[in-house]
Amino acid sequence: MANASGIYEKMMMTMMLLAFQCLVSEAFLPRMIRGRPTGGMLRGPIMRNYFNNDTVENELWFIQKLDHFTPSDRRTWKQRYFINTAFYKPGGPIFLMIGGEGEADPIWMTHGDWIENAKKYNAFCIQVEHRYYGKSHPTPDMSTENLRYLSSMQALADLANFRKFITNQYGFTNNKWISFGGSYPGSLSAWFRLKYPHLVDGAVASSAPVYSVLNFKDYLNVVTSALNVAGGPQCNKKINEAILKLNELLLTDIGRSKIQKMFNLCDPLDATNTLDVANLFSILSGNFEGVVQYNKDNRKFEGAVGTNITTDTLCDIMLNDTVHSPIERYAKINQMMLTTYRQDCLDFKYESMIKDFRNINWNATSAEGGRQWLYQTCTEFGYFQSSDSDTQPFGHKFPVDFSVQICMDVFGKKFNVSFIKQGIEWTNSNYGGLKLSESKIVLPNGSIDPWHALGVLKSLSNDTVAIFINGTAHCANMYPSTPDDNPNLTLARKQISQLIGKWCCS
Repeated sequence: MANASGIYEKMMMTMMLLAFQCLVSEAFLPRMIRGRPTGGMLRGPIMRNYFNNDTVENELWFIQKLDHFTPSDRRTWKQRYFINTAFYKPGGPIFLMIGGEGEADPIWMTHGDWIENAKKYNAFCIQVEHRYYGKSHPTPDMSTENLRYLSSMQALADLANFRKFITNQYGFTNNKWISFGGSYPGSLSAWFRLKYPHLVDGAVASSAPVYSVLNFKDYLNVVTSALNVAGGPQCNKKINEAILKLNELLLTDIGRSKIQKMFNLCDPLDATNTLDVANLFSILSGNFEGVVQYNKDNRKFEGAVGTNITTDTLCDIMLNDTVHSPIERYAKINQMMLTTYRQDCLDFKYESMIKDFRNINWNATSAEGGRQWLYQTCTEFGYFQSSDSDTQPFGHKFPVDFSVQICMDVFGKKFNVSFIKQGIEWTNSNYGGLKLSESKIVLPNGSIDPWHALGVLKSLSNDTVAIFINGTAHCANMYPSTPDDNPNLTLARKQISQLIGKWCCS
């Protein structure tokens, strides 16, 4: 810890240099919304400007139905997909990578653990973009009325319809199909096997939060545990001391001025505006959430938290006693994130966030997935990462009611807690929650990943297999392997590969 100050200064210089090299949107926010950074929860496995491979066809388009559950509705739209035939041999399996709450990234068509398995089993690889994300626009805009066609059930029906189309186009009458997905698409992968077992022969569901919940307070509990592993109890203790001081400074004009300067806020802080205060505390905790969620995920740097900034980095800063007080260390972490994401100051204003989420145009910042994912959480999943747990150090300024208020302010008053609960209950009843009834599903989860708290952690049968990977974070098994991989991760990839072979090629 004695050299923590020097480590921090070196890290800051590295982050400043890399921030100008990476291809990150100027509008990228460091905060996490429902555990989702801009671009989606499953980030590409490699830096975008490294990608150049002629084996992947240009983006392709499929005429998809708008509403699968109303036969009289004949409206259609164009859904984007990619294919890679480089590894395929006649009779080989079809690997389907399911898109999620972000733009489909063609980098996955040549990189990642599923590609290693495609080479091994001679698979035909396909990636399908999720409706309403990326370039797959089913409706003229994202009005609340139009978003009623955005649901996991419609997405699964899209996959079923697409699967029949590809089968007919390429004559895949006897080929086995294996679906892949990470995070929300991980859930979709498991649910695709559950709902359409005649169309998919096995599913890899990585870091899949298959259980929906209103108040996901365990999210911060896992973050707390991860920081405890990285820096011991003192790391969380110093975070809590910073929060206590932050609360104290909120009480006076002089204190609030100090907060504005210390945390580089874009606007003065009004302590009577409880929504602004909640948003500020949520954003500051998000600085830690994003790092924990993607800790050491083996991606080549793409300007995203996780590869170069780790839980060790955060705790080194929080425990650096050469910086006078815990709140100053907390502020240094915030500044590190602002620098990484090329932001001049921290926009914490609640109304600014709501205004962005209310923009229904496809060319808006919110069209990068924020508005759509918010809608899905407000109608199907919840996943509201609140500060309601008593065992986490980030204070209690953003309770579950704060998240419910966001739903109501963005989509309308009917999106209240009763409405959201009904959607969550239906989702768990429809898919079974943690009691998946279908077999031939493998569900890897990482111990550091906060989302594992909503996943299946114990095998349900010989063919519904849970793999709990100690020491890894969100979707770690999906990324390319390296010689420095955690041995538990290496073993997990081997187990997953064996199950894929059993289901597709034995």
